[in-house]
Amino acid sequence: MQKNKVRKAVIPVAGFGTRLFPATKVVKKELFPIIDRDGRAKPVILAIIEEAINAGITEVGIVVQPDDKEIFEDLLKNPPKKELLEKLSPQNQEYSRYIEDLGSKTTILLQDEQLGYGHAVFCAKDWVQDEPFLLMLGDHIYASDIEKSCASQVLDVYEKVNQSVVGLTKMPADIIHKAGCVTGVWQELNSILSITQLYEKPTIEYAKQHLRVEGMSENKFLGIFGLYLLTPKIFDSLAEHINKNFRERGEFQLTSCLEKLRQQEGMTGYVVKGKCFDTGLPDAYRQTMIDFRNF
Repeated sequence: MQKNKVRKAVIPVAGFGTRLFPATKVVKKELFPIIDRDGRAKPVILAIIEEAINAGITEVGIVVQPDDKEIFEDLLKNPPKKELLEKLSPQNQEYSRYIEDLGSKTTILLQDEQLGYGHAVFCAKDWVQDEPFLLMLGDHIYASDIEKSCASQVLDVYEKVNQSVVGLTKMPADIIHKAGCVTGVWQELNSILSITQLYEKPTIEYAKQHLRVEGMSENKFLGIFGLYLLTPKIFDSLAEHINKNFRERGEFQLTSCLEKLRQQEGMTGYVVKGKCFDTGLPDAYRQTMIDFRNF
């Protein structure tokens, strides 16, 4: 495969946020506030866009429901009204200009029907075109354990291996039924893995039988972290599932298409040196509010 510099990131934000109902009746979950290390209250989506841009991404596509287009445009493309701008501190006036700069690098893409995460990714196909791209969850924010950001780490591994990369994290057995899970063969122990299988939301029994990874304790598995670097071939598998109306749990999923991509091109797993903060569940969001600022 020809090596391409990664320029684009895709962030699907078109879900309904049912697990945060009724707050999500009035505020999209991607617009929930978090407090960053500078003590600034910002919507989750801004933190995710910043993660991408700071890693060297130059164009961000966010996939939204048509009804929400205006809200995201207002955040990213429209400066505050003059009377509000004048009331902001000099630092926040500067930050407002910075948001406009982020907005100039952001394209809003539409998912007309909410048919699942895989379908939302597919809605970015025409915008991504024939390029590798960084895929980020719309309700997760990341904090690195090292100087290099989580997204930068994943991009670096792609530069090395020149195939799709899935960010991974070590997970206890009792939560893997909520996550995508992988197994494979270590290329660098506890860091880089040749993936031999991806599986969405396995039972503990299935995981123990099929998803063990050498050197990891019996109750630990490799779960998907929420950052992916994918080649555009992923769209072929997604298109096939959509054309054949192949749904899992009623929706078009991503993980089974990643497994197909792995079979076709190979795939690398990378254990990200950092933590992923979930903002998509009430208790997880509460914990993120407490932990993220101090991480």
